[in-house]
Amino acid sequence: MDLEIARLGETTRRSPLDLSTVRGDRICNFVSDDERVLYDVLVGGPVSDEADRPTSFERAGPRESVFFDPKTLRVGIVTCGGLCPGTNNVIRAAVMELFFHYHVRTVLGFRYGFAGLVPGSGYEPIELDPDRVDDIHHHGGSILGSSRGSQDVSAMVDTLERLGIGLLLVIGGDGTMHGAHAIYEEVARRGRPIGVVAVPKTIDNDIYLVEKTFGFETAFSIAIEAIRAAHVEAKGYPNGIGLVKLMGRNSGSIAANAAVAEPDVNLVLIPEVPFVLEGEKGLVPWLADRLARRHHAVIVVAEGAGQELIDDDGEGDERDASGNVRLLDVGAFLKRRLSQALDERGVVHSMKYIDPGYTIRSAPANPNDSIFASNLARHAVHAGMSGRTGLLVGLWHGEFTHIPLDAVLDRRKAVDPEGDLWLAVLESTGQPAQWA
Repeated sequence: MDLEIARLGETTRRSPLDLSTVRGDRICNFVSDDERVLYDVLVGGPVSDEADRPTSFERAGPRESVFFDPKTLRVGIVTCGGLCPGTNNVIRAAVMELFFHYHVRTVLGFRYGFAGLVPGSGYEPIELDPDRVDDIHHHGGSILGSSRGSQDVSAMVDTLERLGIGLLLVIGGDGTMHGAHAIYEEVARRGRPIGVVAVPKTIDNDIYLVEKTFGFETAFSIAIEAIRAAHVEAKGYPNGIGLVKLMGRNSGSIAANAAVAEPDVNLVLIPEVPFVLEGEKGLVPWLADRLARRHHAVIVVAEGAGQELIDDDGEGDERDASGNVRLLDVGAFLKRRLSQALDERGVVHSMKYIDPGYTIRSAPANPNDSIFASNLARHAVHAGMSGRTGLLVGLWHGEFTHIPLDAVLDRRKAVDPEGDLWLAVLESTGQPAQWA
């Protein structure tokens, strides 16, 4: 992996941040360019081609010298993709850092995603300042709005040049990282000194090389409330079944973490572990046996699980504005098929299906996510002010890092069926390790 970070040029200005370079003087320190975060902390892990240098990330943080003149710099912020708890926290923290610590005076917020960067969209940018963002962290969603789908890259860079934007902060998920990388490449092709720094945003927590994304903890915390409701419903009826569908297109991270955090769950279905309905190790026999023994069951399914089992009538070929295959409703499918199969076996039951998706997406961030989102924003500002570009800010082994955008494209983080998290799920639920 090439984890080196591009730069716009030499940093010739002293940072306006009142920090130190001396350890032990009780003053917070600048981060040296030589500080790195190891990719693998295990002995015997992979190393780079340089025999004496393990694979590592550049450590994030404020630098002693900066590239931009804060008095003349104009910064843009854009939020893209689905709504996610903590987005407003990122916007607010970035604006506050820029205004109060770097003394930047012009920050423009582009409305409704990348569409707001395209002339003719009708979405004029809004000026962001401390007064405007003062209380937005109390609210879900994004003060700037959002959208999905690609836009003309050349037109977007034209807008940045026309407005004199020197630094663009991009907040979004996997598709947004592709868009940010395209903007970075077009800026580089033109030879313009415009930095592009991304903050990864996805409830699914599936950005590659990123330990955790903001909004994820809030998501599975709220999901727990749905699981508790499903458990109450399931125990309230003879052979009651509570079925909860959670987000997770390619990764079952929310479903797995929620199930471990709320151990009333009896079964977790995720995209990474295929399952079958019938047969000796099928879901239907398992459920029938569970009801015979315990008279209730709570099932949590990630939205991307079991897609290959659903008769789609061609619907599975449809794609959304971001180019993703539209997922079929696995929750509704399981509710129908499991009820039908139990009826055929003569098992009297009551099934309640709960989908809390939009309730989760639109919620404000919980305290931990508020802290985390704000820290990501500040590190993104530090990276951009130092002239770094074409990167996203992430977390790895508890340290904030700089990651080249091209290192995360077209790769997703997933739940490891042989890893500690899935083992915790299996031990908590007692479900089969394999279905076939």
